[in-house]
Amino acid sequence: MYRLLVIGFSAGGIPLVTQILESMPADYPLPIAIVGHWPSGHESHLAELLGASCQLPVSAAKDKEAIVAGRVYLAPADYHLLIDRTMPSAANFALSVDAPVKSVRPSIDVLFESAAQVFESSLIAVLLCGANSDGADGMVAVKQLGGLTIVLDPQECEFSTMPRSAIAGTTVDYVSSMDEIVSLLRSVHEKP
Repeated sequence: MYRLLVIGFSAGGIPLVTQILESMPADYPLPIAIVGHWPSGHESHLAELLGASCQLPVSAAKDKEAIVAGRVYLAPADYHLLIDRTMPSAANFALSVDAPVKSVRPSIDVLFESAAQVFESSLIAVLLCGANSDGADGMVAVKQLGGLTIVLDPQECEFSTMPRSAIAGTTVDYVSSMDEIVSLLRSVHEKP
């Protein structure tokens, strides 16, 4: 049973993540944590933009905030977003100002790797498009710890370095079109 969905994107990804969130029903059972590369100060606008077309509540993640099903959390600009398990039965978000990874903060790798360590086989990781290789190492960690890995088909990307790097780095479970990704993620909701 899956317990968390993480999504990473960079250049060209906002319309794609919008498409995913628009398709999620109001009773979607998983929390969704998203890292995108955007300038400082823009995450509140992104939360408003995504929230306007999404049936789930969307907000910037806060340090030590409990992870709640059916909510969308965005990494704040200029902070790494991590998953922290302080108690055996509960996981929280943690924010970090550690050095940029692959020249970016927040880093998709940081979120994916920390989520994989906590959620292991109950994690779904989706990597969309972007112009750098952030997310590739995170996908390796997700795959090694038994999570489900989904990458957008590079042929569908305006900027394909990110998905190509992930595909080159590990054997991902799905290399899919946007419609296929939406169907896969919705199938989590449809399972008994």
